[in-house]
Amino acid sequence: MALQSVKKISLLLGHCVPSVKSQASKIRIKRLELDTNLLMYFRKDDYIYAYDPNKICKTGDIVLVELLAEKLTPLITHKVKEVVYRLGDITDPLTGKKVVVDKFRHQIDAIDDVFGPSPSKFNYDKAPERGWLEDKKDFTHVETYIKYHETGEEQPYAV
Repeated sequence: MALQSVKKISLLLGHCVPSVKSQASKIRIKRLELDTNLLMYFRKDDYIYAYDPNKICKTGDIVLVELLAEKLTPLITHKVKEVVYRLGDITDPLTGKKVVVDKFRHQIDAIDDVFGPSPSKFNYDKAPERGWLEDKKDFTHVETYIKYHETGEEQPYAV
């Protein structure tokens, strides 16, 4: 029942989660559902599949999905319109400044100027862009499959 209300809305903001479907991304939509006995809202997650042939969104990205005019399959009812925020690269929409948890990066730098930088502090200026570990430790861009039995052949992308 809850999924029907999500499918009627034309634009949704969601979180991309891992999926094995080809040309589609699995999106988690957070919404609040009213409990009539307690008169309180509780979080409810709904999952939809969005058409994404170019694989523009990766696991962890915040994306904007749009309702398709007609369904591609019974599962795929939306398409990925744009990636709003990449994983780990959150920008405040009002000020346009980068955010770390609940503080702006320039505020953290100002605190470091006063008290001195921590030796374990992460340096965002020297950090490489997301995606530099593709084919080394990050295999989210390749198609995965389920390994049912051992064939003796190397199967690097089997789950």
